Amino acid sequence: MTTARSGTGRTVTTSIPARLDRLPWSRWHWSIVIGLGTVWILDGFEVTIVGNIAARLSEPGSGLPITSGEVTGISAALYVAGACIGALFWGRLTDLWGRKKLFMITLAVYLGATALTALAFDTWWFFLFRFLTGFGIGGEYAAINSAIDELIPAHYRGRVGLLINGSYWLGAVGGALLSIVALDTSIFPADVGWRLTFALGAVLALVILLVRRHVPESPRWLLIHGRDDEAERIVSEIERRVEQERGETLPEPEGELTIHQRRSVSFTEIARTILSRYRKRATLGFALFIGQAFLYNAITFGFGAILTQFFDVASGHTGYYFAVIALGNFLGPLLLGKLFDTVGRRVMISGTYLLSGVLLFGTAWLFDRGSLDATTMTACWCAVLFFASAGASSAYLTVSEIFPMETRAMSIAFFYAIGTAAGGISGPLLFAELTNTGKVADTVLAFQIGAGLMCAAGLVAVFLAVNAERRALEDIATPLTAAEPAGSGPGGPGTQGAGANSAGSGGPASGGPGPEARRAAG
Repeated sequence: MTTARSGTGRTVTTSIPARLDRLPWSRWHWSIVIGLGTVWILDGFEVTIVGNIAARLSEPGSGLPITSGEVTGISAALYVAGACIGALFWGRLTDLWGRKKLFMITLAVYLGATALTALAFDTWWFFLFRFLTGFGIGGEYAAINSAIDELIPAHYRGRVGLLINGSYWLGAVGGALLSIVALDTSIFPADVGWRLTFALGAVLALVILLVRRHVPESPRWLLIHGRDDEAERIVSEIERRVEQERGETLPEPEGELTIHQRRSVSFTEIARTILSRYRKRATLGFALFIGQAFLYNAITFGFGAILTQFFDVASGHTGYYFAVIALGNFLGPLLLGKLFDTVGRRVMISGTYLLSGVLLFGTAWLFDRGSLDATTMTACWCAVLFFASAGASSAYLTVSEIFPMETRAMSIAFFYAIGTAAGGISGPLLFAELTNTGKVADTVLAFQIGAGLMCAAGLVAVFLAVNAERRALEDIATPLTAAEPAGSGPGGPGTQGAGANSAGSGGPASGGPGPEARRAAG
């Protein structure tokens, strides 16, 4: 690593990003996946628990004066609203303060809020702490996806990103099965069982908090914030551990990056970068998030109501059906994830969105005809969500890797908040209203809206998805702090364009060409 002075701070030429990307998979990488990825299990646990206990909470003796519609509608919308606001609030701080500090703080916020939800004695208390639970979870999305992308080698980034985001459904399986036990009044009183489910969520968060202490700060973030010595120590330690595990010397990294270090990037510059320089990519991010957010938030929160109202499934047994659906959701990213790194992002993102949308239209048609029962409805949903889950997970992967490093956490937060606000707040409110009417046609309409948005997002991905597979983050989107290495002019010796802005890779619109990526030969 070499350094020099510039007008805005030190100029650093480093091979740290290349050194991280050339690492083979190791036990250290598994420790990162476990330490950071487990938060999605908590999110799935939270959402599923609320959906499955809605009927019980509205029954006399639950200890709360609340209706099923308020649980699946207002409460669900407040949880998502909290997540949207939290994503924006914590996302900005993640780019300023670092990934590690924020993924510790946001998990602590979640822990406290979900524990206090268990103590709810009135509707307003339940609503308040559902909002604050979402507020903590929203910050997790930005901090965790940023850290994962910056720590995982480029060759594995797609499948790991999908697996981690898809682990949400492991939490959903746990939440569904736990709700069966918690709602069994022969085991727990009606006003105790549901409280224990939230208390368990707090206990799991505490365990994850302890494990997460050992996850390092992102060396890429340290590098651009003037803490290159710390970044060097972290990467050297990772390399030592990997070499010790494999019993062989690592190959030399390919290429170096020269940057002007800055302590912070203004919010105005972040907005201009996302909305002006990378307009096509911004359109892609909006489409993917709105489509998946509406489908998942609308239908996940209301699935229990469909089973009880249209198929006469007892409220205490909906967890069995949802556990099967959740397992299908997890298998999607697990089995399809590798294809996002081999077949490629464009084909897989557009394909999973379009397939899930078409299958959901088919499900709506069969439901309208009265051709489904609880079992076949569940089978149809498993097929739809097998593909939808992989597509939804790829939305988070996409927005975390197609924008410059300095804006990564804020980009994730921005698209999550906008897309989820559009689909995740209106979705539960609309879906609860439609399913509560008890009319088949209303529920069919909700299915068709979700399917239409998924298909529309898939078509956008056909044209705008970025071919990011197996490429370094710095090649996909040049850091805002990237600089010309000393002694090399544009197009001069030792310089190569990263190709991030070509039309074929979904680069910025022609109205404003983005900065050329420059990497010096190693």
